[in-house]
Amino acid sequence: MLHNTKDLYGYKLSATDGDIGRVRDFYFDDKTWVLRYLVADTGTWLTGRLVLLSPHAFGPLDDDDKTLEVNLTRKQIENGPTIEAHKPVSRQYEVDYYRYYGWPAYWDGGALWGMGGYPVVLPPTSDELEAHVQHHHRDDKHLQSAASIKGYPIQTTDGPIGHVTGFMVDDKSWAIRELVVETGHWYAGKEILIAPSKVTRISYEESQVYVHLTKADIERTGEHKVVHAGAAIPPVGGFPKE
Repeated sequence: MLHNTKDLYGYKLSATDGDIGRVRDFYFDDKTWVLRYLVADTGTWLTGRLVLLSPHAFGPLDDDDKTLEVNLTRKQIENGPTIEAHKPVSRQYEVDYYRYYGWPAYWDGGALWGMGGYPVVLPPTSDELEAHVQHHHRDDKHLQSAASIKGYPIQTTDGPIGHVTGFMVDDKSWAIRELVVETGHWYAGKEILIAPSKVTRISYEESQVYVHLTKADIERTGEHKVVHAGAAIPPVGGFPKE
């Protein structure tokens, strides 16, 4: 099923032994277009800490109750590796994080989640983790805040067409299937969907998204409007391959 990230903000997070907060943001990989972490707002429970949750821990998503179940205990989360707010996620942190929870590293393999298309719980070997500790001491520049992209103008090859309002994501693989774009006055304020495969680059310095499309391309596929959760209408440019 597809969900718009902007609709998931504020969802309650329910661990196996109690509530742990609400969804504040997501970190996505802007090369593979996958949500790698959820950023939790823990309220007064873990004040001052940035808590990241991997889709490996995600359970059922209840849209009626606006709740995402998390297959971890509060103690597991509290004792997990810490990361400072407003700092990039380093690969060293990720290695420590994945070692702590015993999950396979998503960067080890050619698929969306390492060796497969979905987050699984088969643990990696200690040798695999140690190799990453030795060779990946760097900040991962491809992890970006989904919330921070909201409002970025979309630049086609012949001019701006609107701005990003969210991402449509698959709640099984947590892959980003489309960018949701509000077109404003140029296209009667309609929301359209653009496939990540059509994005040539995201300029964080300019706060803009560049796409390999013309305004005519958008108009020709204008019937592909934003859809409700569960629908699977192809966006402009088609779905990205896994």
